[in-house]
Amino acid sequence: MRRIEELVRQMTLEEKAGMCSGSDFWHLKGVERLGIPSVMAADGPHGLRRQDEAADHLGINDSICAVCFPSAAGLAASFDRELLRKTGETLGEECQAEDVAVLLGPAINIKRSPLCGRNFEYLSEDPYLSSQLAASYIGGLQSRNVGASVKHFAVNNQEKRRSTVTAQVSERALRELYLASFEGAVREGKPWTVMCSYNRVNGEYVSQSRRLLTDILREEWGFDGFLVTDWSACDERVKGLVAGQDLEMPDSGGVNDRLIVEAVQKGEIEEAVLDQAVARILTIIFRYVDHRDESAQFDREKHHEVAREAACQSMVLLKNDAMADGSRLLPLKKGGRYAFIGSFAKEPRYQGGGSSHINAYRVTNALKECAGYGAIRFAEGFAAEQDATDAVKLAEAVQAAKESDAAVIFAGLPESIESEAYDRDHMRLPACQNELIRAVVSVQPNTVVVLHNGSPVEMPWAEQVPAILESYLAGEAVGEAQAALLFGERNPCGKLAETFPLRVQDNPAWLDFGGSKDVVHYGEGIFVGYRYYDTKEMPVLFPFGHGLGYTEFAYDDLRFDRESLCGEETLEIRFRIRNTGDREGSEAPQVYVHKKDSVISRARQELNGFEKVALAAGEEREVVIRLDRRSFAWYDEEAKAWCVEPGDYEILVGASSRDIRLRGVVTRTDSVLEHWVCHRNTTLGEIMSRPQAAEAYRQFLQEEIGRLPFEGFGSVEGLGEGMRKMAEAIFSDSPLRSLRSFFKGTVDDHFIKRLVDRINGHMDNER
Repeated sequence: MRRIEELVRQMTLEEKAGMCSGSDFWHLKGVERLGIPSVMAADGPHGLRRQDEAADHLGINDSICAVCFPSAAGLAASFDRELLRKTGETLGEECQAEDVAVLLGPAINIKRSPLCGRNFEYLSEDPYLSSQLAASYIGGLQSRNVGASVKHFAVNNQEKRRSTVTAQVSERALRELYLASFEGAVREGKPWTVMCSYNRVNGEYVSQSRRLLTDILREEWGFDGFLVTDWSACDERVKGLVAGQDLEMPDSGGVNDRLIVEAVQKGEIEEAVLDQAVARILTIIFRYVDHRDESAQFDREKHHEVAREAACQSMVLLKNDAMADGSRLLPLKKGGRYAFIGSFAKEPRYQGGGSSHINAYRVTNALKECAGYGAIRFAEGFAAEQDATDAVKLAEAVQAAKESDAAVIFAGLPESIESEAYDRDHMRLPACQNELIRAVVSVQPNTVVVLHNGSPVEMPWAEQVPAILESYLAGEAVGEAQAALLFGERNPCGKLAETFPLRVQDNPAWLDFGGSKDVVHYGEGIFVGYRYYDTKEMPVLFPFGHGLGYTEFAYDDLRFDRESLCGEETLEIRFRIRNTGDREGSEAPQVYVHKKDSVISRARQELNGFEKVALAAGEEREVVIRLDRRSFAWYDEEAKAWCVEPGDYEILVGASSRDIRLRGVVTRTDSVLEHWVCHRNTTLGEIMSRPQAAEAYRQFLQEEIGRLPFEGFGSVEGLGEGMRKMAEAIFSDSPLRSLRSFFKGTVDDHFIKRLVDRINGHMDNER
């Protein structure tokens, strides 16, 4: 730290201002006279995208040849922390070999709607899963002394007008979903840098929001790295610097540097603010430079094998129905005759479009990789970038399917439909592909559909097709992974990190997504993804956490280390999983928490634990998962704090959010919602639901007036059920100030204030 302080002290005002912007599109500035080197950043959530100095951000110019890993949508489906860490470690080795100090990733925005064009680059609709996997990725990358730049902070859930739109979102939804995805990643992963998003949140650009950048990110969560803008996301440079935005990328040609100098000279900002930003940037520069591994090698062939393993674990077997004879279509039998249909079998779509586009080292395809497993006949079936059906291609595909033992259709979304910079208009596959699938399955009941897409698609043919394999955008080893899974060399083990709705109109954000002009309202609040579908008990195509394999797993023996807990006590959950099949496989058990009889509006269940477990045939293992206080908490906007509702909680252990295998109940004995505060408009129902508050309320009225309002209701002879119910409702919903009407001439505002003080004082004593 002394070294950094000394360097900052020796720098001129102009040099310090200059350090707060890039020297070009990808490099940070250096100061040669002080021995401060220039270092490089590169894009790369799913692969190193190192470009030349003159290269652009969106990938029009080529980057170096690199290994393309599965995109985040696929990696998240692994539910595997170790896999994410291994991916990060591998990328860190590549960065060291190519002299890249900071890798821009992972991207961890919440998948609010399936229509977001960049969903392929994001991990999940669930903040706990997203933050846990991101923390592992960050830990792996930074173990190689290369900095992660977690993005895009925050609430960047659409591409439409992303540079100007304001996301109007409630504080509770912000805390429980959109910030929570970053919070766990920052607290546990400790990234070197965080990248700000383009958009505004509740009217204020994130890049100049002191509340988000300093109050929450730094002071609450303990982030100690530097903050960088997304490329060209800077609005007002000086305002951003004051808010905590350290580095602007790319360079502004010196324009914004001069604005910083002028602001300091005019006394509009203290030079100490600038010094702090420079110190943060220098700390990261030297953290990389001082640990540069000159011997690091970019072994593309070795890293391709890591990408292959990641692809195998990221694909999700969505469906594998039993056939008439009781057998299942997958895995395919070796030596059979198969029709491989669809252009993606030969030229797979394996990554998303936009700034993360990788110049892939070696892309494999299923047609070639499956050649040794049987007699395979290829039919193109459709043109990838077309919507209209080609009658000739369709007829060839149908004929090939008729003359085969089974048909495998390689379908999916072309890059023109989902990419950075624009959102999807719908959730449909191209019309020609849907028509092809229906035509093929009508003549060949043994049909498998293999999907290539970055986010959910509607499947109007799902009931007719016996087997569906979701490949997502599986990276350059896509063909090898598909071959291994289709023919049973590997056992599918992926689980959906997002819900697949039946249709886009079922999505809770459907009416608000995209917004009007520059405003988008997050009207669904906390009910995003499975939190909405499961709470509403709505039918879905495939639920969150769903994924099949070629073996079965039995869950049993659920145990807790305690029956009740309070405050910061943790709950240890133990249960056993047994592989009841005849082959090795991996399962990802999930732990959900459900508050019974909640007085708070909350989702039916929330994910708060998961583990990836590999088991040999017949093997059994105990799984241990711990839940902390936050696992039971909700964010109280009024108290501005995480609160725990006392009472019974159901602990649910399942293979998906809709496949719960084990249930148990624990009790939170927290005496109150710790940060609850009474005021003149607090309802009597709220007070009576809290024993300590109710006791103080009754004591005060008995002392001051000698009786309670509504005494006798419910016991008067002849009072019907309807009248009694009405009276109870009136009482419950009446605010404290209504006592002025119940006790006319006796209760005034001074009386109400004393009563409020008594209740709050009693609650404080209990705390």
